[in-house]
Amino acid sequence: MKATVSDIARNCGLSTATVDRVLNNRPGASAANRQRVMEAAKQLGYLPVADQVTLPSRPANLEFFLPIGSNDFMHDLAKHIEDYASRLPLVASCRIHNLAGISPNALQTAVEKLSLRANGVGVIAVDHPRTRNILRDMVEAGIRLVTLVSDIPAAPRSAYVGIDNRVAGRTAALLMGRFLGGREGQLAMVVGSRSYRGHEEREMGFRSVLGEEFPNLTVSSAVEINDEPDASYAATMKALRNEPELLGIYCVGAGRSGIAKAIRETRPNRKPVFICHDLTRETRGYLVDDLADVVIDQNARLIAEQSVIQLLGSIASSAPYLTRKFIEPRLIFRENVPVQ
Repeated sequence: MKATVSDIARNCGLSTATVDRVLNNRPGASAANRQRVMEAAKQLGYLPVADQVTLPSRPANLEFFLPIGSNDFMHDLAKHIEDYASRLPLVASCRIHNLAGISPNALQTAVEKLSLRANGVGVIAVDHPRTRNILRDMVEAGIRLVTLVSDIPAAPRSAYVGIDNRVAGRTAALLMGRFLGGREGQLAMVVGSRSYRGHEEREMGFRSVLGEEFPNLTVSSAVEINDEPDASYAATMKALRNEPELLGIYCVGAGRSGIAKAIRETRPNRKPVFICHDLTRETRGYLVDDLADVVIDQNARLIAEQSVIQLLGSIASSAPYLTRKFIEPRLIFRENVPVQ
């Protein structure tokens, strides 16, 4: 038989009114009493659990702020969030805000439309002092926060959902070095935006492994394109002209289509090894057509599901932070492209 509010009150020595306030996330209970109530509720099996994360006792209102733009991965992520949330009884509502850019100003403008009913927010944003201040104000207003894809450790988020981006960059460098088999020469790097901590970490990891294990490979150009395909196309064309024997190209963020277009048009005698991130309809085609050699995928569906679960878990938990657990990236080659 399921435990009741009265059972929880007896277990932790508090009134049923206090227990009710805590379970329904209403003000009027101290931090210490919230801790006592949630511990008792967990012990008595009152709260539901998903993937070892305790969930809230009442449906929650969730909102996500994503810089979707023309980015296929962001489109897929938003679609998976909406689909998964719609199938969970403990999600009362789920709203996706499409940010008009990656600047803190774009986030501030969008946050002003945040519903007063919101219990939890998921966000992809740049790591900037103004961004951290916006997120801090949100959490101080009683909203739980989860960062997705690119972390902001100094923000008071309850969890980060995504891959270890530094490890992803190191993996890209290891693959690049192994593909090139000891050849000596130049590489090009196309960086989405170093304002994203995740992109900065990937670049750091990539350069670190090159220095440690492949000193025969040198990054001759590293262009920041702010995830604009036209900019990545121009940067790749320039790199291919300047280095006719360019050995490899690493795309740190978006802008993959510009690189693929440049490779198609120039048709170099020996195609450079092309490594990028995120399995989308577009990158599936690059693998099949032998334009891309490997895609390091962070799994949009899994990030979407975990972001919803982690938000629900943070709403149920009295602890400020949940246990950190990275999503494992997938290495996708032409021969193991999964069914869409």
